[in-house]
Amino acid sequence: MKAFLYGVVEIIARIHSYLLRLNDAYEYNFTDKELHFLIIGALGMAMIFVVHPVFKWLAKNDHIMVISWIYVFTLIIVITFAIEIGQRVTNTGAMEFADIMFGVLGFISMFLVFSVFRGIYHLILRLIRREGRDADEYEDDDEWERLG
Repeated sequence: MKAFLYGVVEIIARIHSYLLRLNDAYEYNFTDKELHFLIIGALGMAMIFVVHPVFKWLAKNDHIMVISWIYVFTLIIVITFAIEIGQRVTNTGAMEFADIMFGVLGFISMFLVFSVFRGIYHLILRLIRREGRDADEYEDDDEWERLG
């Protein structure tokens, strides 16, 4: 876990240094805070332009559960990282990447079980509704024969 976090920090540090070099090379003289404001703002907007059309399509095609899953999955990742970082800072446990993976896999596993039960529930509802429509069709046929 420690090596993974250091790797992520190293990548972020390289990007940060590159952006600072660009800032210096073009003599923009942005402060570190202004660069954070601009870069994170632009990154967030780029993500909006990608995520919004996807979520809009999912909502239009009645896939609200997928949107909920993506949101909760993102929160689970943030929460598990926060727990592990908190353990490291407070020395209340060992900060391990495996803990994050097992936590995320726990969510995915439990969601798969939930999805199976949800699928069975919706299948039963569809069958019940279909039976109700079939019975209505037979009643209409009987009525038609009596009139004919």
